[in-house]
Amino acid sequence: MEKMKQKTKQTQASQTQSENGNQKTLNIVNIMLWMKKNAYEETTIRKTAKLLRHLQRHCNTADPEEVKLYVAGKPPQQNGYKENLIEAYDKYIQSEKLSWEKPFYSRYSKKRKAPKEELVNFLIDHCRLEMKVKLAISKDLGQRPQELCWLTIRDIDLSTGVVSITGAKHTIGREGKLGTKALELLKLYIQKKKLTANSHICNGKSDSLSENYRKTRNRIAKKYNKPELKQIQLYDFRRFKASKAYRLSNNSLIHVKELLGHKDIRQTEHYISVLGDAELTWIPIKAVTDEEKANCFAQDYVFKANDNGVFWFVKPA
Repeated sequence: MEKMKQKTKQTQASQTQSENGNQKTLNIVNIMLWMKKNAYEETTIRKTAKLLRHLQRHCNTADPEEVKLYVAGKPPQQNGYKENLIEAYDKYIQSEKLSWEKPFYSRYSKKRKAPKEELVNFLIDHCRLEMKVKLAISKDLGQRPQELCWLTIRDIDLSTGVVSITGAKHTIGREGKLGTKALELLKLYIQKKKLTANSHICNGKSDSLSENYRKTRNRIAKKYNKPELKQIQLYDFRRFKASKAYRLSNNSLIHVKELLGHKDIRQTEHYISVLGDAELTWIPIKAVTDEEKANCFAQDYVFKANDNGVFWFVKPA
């Protein structure tokens, strides 16, 4: 019954649009083309198209006042979604060189917690090889899903683990470093799939990566009866990296800002939260030979002391 009511409502909205002046329906393809010509990111274009289709189903998009009324009717806690709808409709207004009194909604600030490392590791350990590699890289680099899709084997130094990251969303390109586990998994993946220097780590778009991740995560959560895994979003790997780097760098926002590629430090603050248990556990490492010392420096362990030629380091557990 509820579905029938919703379908009737959508039909009535469609009929109202058809009866209202020359502008009957939005030409979403033309709007997407206009955005592409004006250098909008592909992910932004797809998101805008999705939001416009939502508006077209639920109100008369030929009438800006009706659009504003429909958006205003959503609950206050959805101010972020309201803003997205208005911004999407504004793209249509701009593409048609029209004018309107654009409403402004203030988002309620809400910070997601970074996941615990034990849950992140559990997910990685129980994935199939392809997803295991992608998540292990995301844990070490904290890159955006789109940036992972752009990453090629050529961008990674397989001897040191240093990675050249191309910044998405008009942000700063930067370097990251893979840990031993992620690097070994990557080498195994390259060998199994016979990848070349120009091969991408991910084949496809970031939306596909996100969807595949959700399916994998939900399958693992169900199989091992760990519903808490379902709370971990793909972007939470970026939050995990930011929060851990913040603690390891003695609470340096500048360090995390550079690691994430942000231009504004206020953006960085949204990614930092308390990591599971409040404190990090440090493990002491003793290095006697030159090879052991070089390995500790290569692993970015924190140097503490030189005891008559014996170097002491610490690393997070």
